[in-house]
Amino acid sequence: MTKLQAILVALGVAILLVAPVGQGNYIIYTLCSWLLFSISAMGLNLTLGYAGQVSLAQAAFMGIGAYVTALLTLSGIHWGFATVISITSSFAVGLVLGYPALRVQHHFLAFVTLAFNTLLFLVLRNEEEITGGSFGLVGMPRPSFFGITTDSNLSFYYFSLICFLFSAGVMWWILRSPWGRAFKALRENPIRAESLGLKIRRQTLLAFAIGSAFGGFAGSLQAPLVQFIEPGSFALIHSLKLLLMVVVGGSGFFFGPMLGAAVVILLPEVLRFTEGYYLIIYSFLVIVLMVYSPNGLIGLGHKIIDKLRPRHEARRDMQQGAQL
Repeated sequence: MTKLQAILVALGVAILLVAPVGQGNYIIYTLCSWLLFSISAMGLNLTLGYAGQVSLAQAAFMGIGAYVTALLTLSGIHWGFATVISITSSFAVGLVLGYPALRVQHHFLAFVTLAFNTLLFLVLRNEEEITGGSFGLVGMPRPSFFGITTDSNLSFYYFSLICFLFSAGVMWWILRSPWGRAFKALRENPIRAESLGLKIRRQTLLAFAIGSAFGGFAGSLQAPLVQFIEPGSFALIHSLKLLLMVVVGGSGFFFGPMLGAAVVILLPEVLRFTEGYYLIIYSFLVIVLMVYSPNGLIGLGHKIIDKLRPRHEARRDMQQGAQL
C-alpha cells in the first residue's frame, strides 16, 4: 500500500467513525446495512473478481449464516459462538456446492448456484417447525461483550464497523497471500496457470468456499440487526443485488465491493427526494455506468486519471490499483 492509499484509507475510516453521529435511527440502520452487505460483497468479489467464477448464491449463504445465528442465539447461545458456527457452516456448504465448479465454470456454474439459491429459499419457507416458514424468526438478541451491549442502533453500528474492518483486513491478507496470487492467475488464464503447476480445481473450490464464509458472516450480523428474518430476505433477487454491487463498484478491485454496496444501498436513499422517479433515475445511472465503464466505478476513476496524468504515470497507477 502506498502512502497516498494509506492516507485515503485512514480518512475513510475517520469518516465512517463520525458518519452516524447526530443521525436518526433510519440513517444509522441504512449505514449498518451497507457495512454488512459490503462484507458479503467482498466474498462474492473474491469468487467473481479474483477467481473468475460467477455465483448467484451469495444471498443463500447470508441466509445460512442468518438462520444458524438466529436459531442458536434464540436458544441462549452467545452471538460470538453462533457466528463461528455460522461461518463454518457456510464454508462447509460452499465446499460441497463448490464441487460442481470442478467440472463446470462461468455461466454453467451460475446455473448451479442459481438452483441452490432457489432450493434454499424453498427449504426455509417449507420447514416451518425449524425456520418459522413464511412467518420467519423474530426477537434475536443483539450481542453484548463484557457488559457492553449493542442494543442501540448507534452502538450496533460501531460493532458492525469493527466487524467490517476485521473482514476487510482478512480479505486484504488473503489477496496478498499465495492464495490470492493463485486466484488472480486462475482468473487471468486458467490454462497457463495449470501449466505452471497450479491446481486450478482446488483453488476454484477454495475461492468459492471462502467467499461463502464471508456471506455467512454478513448473515450472522443481519439477524441481530433486523431482529427479524424470513425466506424472502435471501431470495434470488438479493443475490442479483450483491452481484450488481460487485460489478458496479469494480470487479477484481479490493475497494470495488464497498463502493458498489454504497451505490446500491445508499444511492436510492439519496434519490428519495425525487419521489416516484428515484428508481428510474437510479437504473438509468447504473446503465450509463455499465455502458461507458464495464469495469465499474473504480475503472471509471482509472480512465479519468489516465486522461489527466501522463500516460506512463497512469499506467503505473492502474497496475497498482489492480493489485488491491
